[in-house]
Amino acid sequence: MREILAGASAECSAPVDAAARREAERRLGRAVPARLGALLRDTDGVVDAYGTEVVWPLARIAGQNLLSWSGEGLRESHMPFGSLLFFGDNGGGDQFALVVAPERDDVFVWDHETDSRVWVAGSIDAYLRRALAEGAAGDWWR
Repeated sequence: MREILAGASAECSAPVDAAARREAERRLGRAVPARLGALLRDTDGVVDAYGTEVVWPLARIAGQNLLSWSGEGLRESHMPFGSLLFFGDNGGGDQFALVVAPERDDVFVWDHETDSRVWVAGSIDAYLRRALAEGAAGDWWR
């Protein structure tokens, strides 16, 4: 992951320590997927050149997912989110997630207006390369 981040115009935070990760996993009731965990060992969040939180800090990952899984504040027409682990956004309300039940490396985007879930990358690595590519902004996955 470091090589992807090193070549990008991105702001990275200090790494997540093991105790913080264990606490987040306890709160979530599940392990953080392996490749996301590897990224968090390098940085606690990634912000692109436009100020978009491509990868949220671990505390936000935990808090946002607990809220999403509860269904609180969502329209009744939304499909459940229990199979997804949200980890970043596009700055306009759409959020990126990994499938965690069953666990897969694929990254999907959830469109907050239509409740659609669309595949955007086969891995966190591919997601980062695309999201942090020079000139990438907003709806780069479309």
